[in-house]
Amino acid sequence: MFPILRFSTPLRLLTTLLGFALAAFPLFAAGNKGNSLLDESGNPAGFRTLAIGDAAPDFALPGIDGRTYRLSDFASADILMVLFTSNHCPTSHGIEQRLMKLRHEFRGRSFALIAINPNHPEGLSADELGYGEFNDSFEEMKPYAKKNGWDFPYVYDGEKQLTARAYGCLATPHVFIFDRQRKLRYAGRFDDSRFPQPETVKFPDARNALEALLAGQPVPVELTKPHGCSTKWREKHVTHVALETSWTKIPVAMEATDAAGIAALRANPTNKYRLFNVWATWCGPCVQEFPDIVGLMRKFDMRDFEVITISLDEPKQEAKAIAFLQKQGAGLTPRKLATVKREGRTTNHYLFSDASQDALMATLDPQWPGPIPHTVLVAPGGEIIWRHNGVIDRTDAIAAVVKAMTPYYQPAPAVRKTE
Repeated sequence: MFPILRFSTPLRLLTTLLGFALAAFPLFAAGNKGNSLLDESGNPAGFRTLAIGDAAPDFALPGIDGRTYRLSDFASADILMVLFTSNHCPTSHGIEQRLMKLRHEFRGRSFALIAINPNHPEGLSADELGYGEFNDSFEEMKPYAKKNGWDFPYVYDGEKQLTARAYGCLATPHVFIFDRQRKLRYAGRFDDSRFPQPETVKFPDARNALEALLAGQPVPVELTKPHGCSTKWREKHVTHVALETSWTKIPVAMEATDAAGIAALRANPTNKYRLFNVWATWCGPCVQEFPDIVGLMRKFDMRDFEVITISLDEPKQEAKAIAFLQKQGAGLTPRKLATVKREGRTTNHYLFSDASQDALMATLDPQWPGPIPHTVLVAPGGEIIWRHNGVIDRTDAIAAVVKAMTPYYQPAPAVRKTE
């Protein structure tokens, strides 16, 4: 707990917040249920499932290199791997290095690889993008592939998503391997690990299928279940609009606190990364950057991350500060509010009540030069790992957060056995 000088949020507002969380829970949990554009499995019209032995469906898709790729462009290879993957998915990120290793080891053999992004950006909600710097647009495929050093075709199916429907792409990553006659011989996961560490792989299914086919042998396991991020059909957009609209209507709570209260938050004895942003309604640059601050709140909402705002408005301007936060849609989602409540708090928005800003500067960041806005990213345990004075560049801020938290799912630390 940390010292609070007074509660500016009445009990009835706390009750409203809890009521909203309970009322909104079905919307957060429902997923695609009730979306008439998708079937009970969450798939759109025209979706089919390829069976072993089926012919590879043709396609004509734009690549990030400016070419249009067709199935016939790979006719010279005995074996073709069609990999559906995406820019945003942590499971796809987990196989990045193993994919490149496979690519290099099979170089010179009669093997071709094409990666297809099946997702439409409108098929994702903002909080599904928290494991990477990029969304799933065609434009952002280019820097994503460049960052990974990909030297194979990466093409976009997201506009109409006809190829993903024809192949039966359930998730990213989803692998389809075809023989010389372009008959399906393997479909499913790349391997059995969602983590980036190669030692976590026990069943390299796609590699095993390739080795068998290139050796003229039967594929040992022809079908596996893909795991990862569900295909982001454009038809999901209506569900995401409803969800994101609900976020803008969440009531905002604000509390007054002092330097001691900020010190307790700054110590960060949690497993969350905390982005502190100091602002005020009278600060033009603060107002300018605040939509990006809220954007960071939404983007990383599913992760162990939170934005904590500290207003330097006068105490008598508290209502104005709350109104600004409300207009910006800065209320805490039920997911994030639950984590805050577990810490014995009620909000992530604070009004600094000490007369001197010096105490805040000394407590939050001794390297803070003075002007606002000022932003720091604090790791679990209290270390500042990124800071910026002035209006943040959203791209830089996202890169800092992703670098700190990694774009992957990570295995839990090994449990030490005691005698």
